[in-house]
Amino acid sequence: MKLKPLKIGKYTIKYPIIQGGMGLGISWDRLAGNVSKEGGLGVISSVGTGYYENKKYVDKLIAKRPLDVENFYSKRALFKIFENARKICGDKPLGANVLYAINDYGRVVRDACEAGANIIITGAGLPTNMPEFTSGFSDVALVPIVSSAKALKIICKRWEKRYKRVPDAVIVEGPLSGGHQGFTYEQCFMEEYQLENIVPQVIEEAKNWGEIPVIAAGGIWDHKDILKFLELGADGVQMGTRFIGTYECDAHENFKKVLLKAKKEDILLLKSPVGYPARGVRTNLVNLVEKKEGPAIKCISNCVSPCQRGVEAKKVGYCIADRLSDAYMGDRELGLFFSGANGYRLNKLISVKELMEKLVKGE
Repeated sequence: MKLKPLKIGKYTIKYPIIQGGMGLGISWDRLAGNVSKEGGLGVISSVGTGYYENKKYVDKLIAKRPLDVENFYSKRALFKIFENARKICGDKPLGANVLYAINDYGRVVRDACEAGANIIITGAGLPTNMPEFTSGFSDVALVPIVSSAKALKIICKRWEKRYKRVPDAVIVEGPLSGGHQGFTYEQCFMEEYQLENIVPQVIEEAKNWGEIPVIAAGGIWDHKDILKFLELGADGVQMGTRFIGTYECDAHENFKKVLLKAKKEDILLLKSPVGYPARGVRTNLVNLVEKKEGPAIKCISNCVSPCQRGVEAKKVGYCIADRLSDAYMGDRELGLFFSGANGYRLNKLISVKELMEKLVKGE
């Protein structure tokens, strides 16, 4: 089966493969630029851009960390990331991932549009007001991430009523993905919530709103998996963790080593200050948190609204901004290392070009 191009809004992606947006600093200019260059859709994560190029674009630091929302989600850094990605992929479609749960969501969406994103992808909540922040950027395609047909229906009803539009595509993410899940801890293990069971339901709902492409995500690993979901009726797939195993991935060398050494039993669901279960690798940090001996929580970055300026972080035992940034900087002792359920299958680093060839051709 030959992979057909994927059309999202005004953009045509040569292969129906979207590289998932991974923060903090996992998918920035090098990874996203190279994925787009090789015919997929590279997606830049907007999370923690203040750490880009050793915090060069931050106006104020405290304890060597970007202070508050405007510095943690640095507009100047995001512009530079897009500028550098464009040097790699030229005018090929390039996306931005902006989590709905972050503080300053609207501002960051607008920043991404101004920086040159062709497609904005949003998960971690129901982005019912997403189009509000893209006025004046009619060419920018909007793609929410959902975990159920019901969620898509709510978004479409609100968007159509308020903005006279529907999503340009929808990503349906199952509970095997890395990072935050759109399910409760218990639902992540229940058969009815697995990706192959929710994709057909979302496809049926999408048909009620016109030609909305449906993209499957969460646990997709190889060519065989891609074909499986295309045969189920999906128009494309999104893959995150597999792209960490590339030379061009922006993650620190130690981040890649953590995944390369991880065993199946090391990948688990964690409690998160964001309020959703999050999948990552058992490391020293996880062991410390379980013993209630985790590092001090100071909420320097004020990164996500559900955390309530550190209240939820103190309940779960760690600050997500600080621990993700530690992972980005290569701290294997205190870093938080997100991974999809299949992350243990990474066994060596290859180039984005070689990975895309494997995904497309099945070699």
